[in-house]
Amino acid sequence: MGLVEAGLDPKTKAFYQRTLAVLNEAGPPFLVGGAYALTKHAGIERHTKDLDVFIRRADRDPMLRALEAAGYQTEATFPHWLAKAYEDDAFIDLIYSSGNGVSEVDDEWFAHAADGEVMGVPVKLCPAEEMIWSKAFIQERERFDGADVAHLIRSRGRGLDWERLLRRFGDKWRILFGHLVTFGFIYPAERDCIPPWVLKRLAARLSEELECQPPPEPAKVCFGTLLSREQYLPDIGLWGYRDARLEPIGSMSPEAVAHWTAAIAGKA
Repeated sequence: MGLVEAGLDPKTKAFYQRTLAVLNEAGPPFLVGGAYALTKHAGIERHTKDLDVFIRRADRDPMLRALEAAGYQTEATFPHWLAKAYEDDAFIDLIYSSGNGVSEVDDEWFAHAADGEVMGVPVKLCPAEEMIWSKAFIQERERFDGADVAHLIRSRGRGLDWERLLRRFGDKWRILFGHLVTFGFIYPAERDCIPPWVLKRLAARLSEELECQPPPEPAKVCFGTLLSREQYLPDIGLWGYRDARLEPIGSMSPEAVAHWTAAIAGKA
């Protein structure tokens, strides 16, 4: 038994094993992420007391119905990205997007999934590229996933599908560029994990932007809310910036943003 499962009591471990069996019987495909996928891709093991299951949004309700039929309590905790299934004190997260609405789980997650094993059950694990994409935006005061991004690049950088990763970030490429520049600071001897053409392409984009005029006042947007649901509230509440999470810039509705913001107090 590895460190990932070392903190699990037998009852909780049995819950997760049974849950994986139920999900396999349910039919729709799923991936396991979190500490299990990080161990696979980066070789880092750390305690976990939860199980992150990634699914397509369209498969959420069938999955929840299958879990309910098996005796679990379920809820669409944050309908824009996450649901949960409970049994006593144990639970799993069913994830189909990200809290900021950016990293939607789509067919490519499954097409590039890795083989793995969780508590003796063969499973598919989230791809390293999609893990980097989703983790790169997690920059809260109480949680910053930059170290996970760096560890994934250190372990997988030479074999990553960099074209796909660049496409994932799209017009949010500055977030990836920032992590890549920081990687070279963290690991001076491992800078060749990142192909030179990737940094040159992103540096060229930056150079092009420097030649452009800043957007006019009506386009005043704060993208910080994609990095932290809490730390940039003054920007949109006091200083008049538009919230980049909201449609049509982002994918979230005002109701989803309000629900996600209200949960800050409990850090759910």
